[in-house]
Amino acid sequence: MEQFRVGIIGATGMVGQRFVLLLKDHPWFTVTCLAASSRSAGKTYREATQGRWAFEAPVPEKIANLPVMDAAQVEKIAPLVDFIFCAVDMKKDEVLALEERYAKAEIPVISNNSANRMVPDVPMMIPEINGDHAGIIKAQRERLGTKRGFIAIKPNCSIQSYVPALWPLMDFEPYQVIACTYQAISGAGKTFASWPEMVDNVIPYIGGEDEKSEKEPLKIFGTVGEKGIELAAWPVISAQCLRVACSDGHMAAVSVGFRKKPTIPQILERWENAVPATQGLGLPSSPAKFLYYFTDPARPQTRLDRDYENGMGITIGRLREDAVLDYKFVALSHNTLRGAAGGGVLSAEYLCKLGYITPQ
Repeated sequence: MEQFRVGIIGATGMVGQRFVLLLKDHPWFTVTCLAASSRSAGKTYREATQGRWAFEAPVPEKIANLPVMDAAQVEKIAPLVDFIFCAVDMKKDEVLALEERYAKAEIPVISNNSANRMVPDVPMMIPEINGDHAGIIKAQRERLGTKRGFIAIKPNCSIQSYVPALWPLMDFEPYQVIACTYQAISGAGKTFASWPEMVDNVIPYIGGEDEKSEKEPLKIFGTVGEKGIELAAWPVISAQCLRVACSDGHMAAVSVGFRKKPTIPQILERWENAVPATQGLGLPSSPAKFLYYFTDPARPQTRLDRDYENGMGITIGRLREDAVLDYKFVALSHNTLRGAAGGGVLSAEYLCKLGYITPQ
């Protein structure tokens, strides 16, 4: 596989730090540029993250002394990279403008931000499920007037436990879903040291999360039209998202109603034999087995199972009849790996493999 020069925009935040750790020994990608706000610009990466490094693993030596650039200096960054990961902490309109500037500078953008998620011609990908949505990049490039540049995005971390579990069941026509998510504090960019109020606590509100969890799956399950992704009409989703006292890992408790009700053995068979769109492509970050079902009724557990398949797999358990809808189950994903930086890296690998991203 060809080698690619990679920039991380928003490199000093928690997700940016996770990108740094994931990319330090990546076989295809070499980090050649780090950027953040003007406050960090001019410092080495080690200096810029001193006192705010969020992980037990140290800052990688090969990256520690790279200078941090100003993320707003698109023209200076563009020649240094073949594409960028974007994980900036900015207002939505500022993110929209910044990501479009990079795309128009002919730099593909793999975004961790929410700003562009519901733009019709921006693919929002869980590659195993809707890799074919990459086909809309052609229409986006026509809109932007670019040859190389485009924006692709990963969905909200809250949906990446239960949407993969629903995906193999779509031909049974799930039309009603009730999902309650129990989300780790790293999803807010926090640790227990920086957020002591979360110790021994549950907060029943995460701003904007319920709405994202209800709407974004409809784009994942949508179809590619001429000018954009056409949203799926179903399932109708009711979501509640809670912040819980876990460091990493988002769990969902889900109830589902089907128009064509399957049997429990049929559901288990689908989960066991689901064939992801990434299978056989040799992507370095792709899990060997995307979905895993536990027969132990006490699993999955956040602390025990969030790192399944290096944090890139989805674990499911407790499938049973539901007294209101048809069935209920629980599912778990690692929010800063599958749900954030790892999902972004996998999307980039997929787009490189398919030729949407090429070296400059």
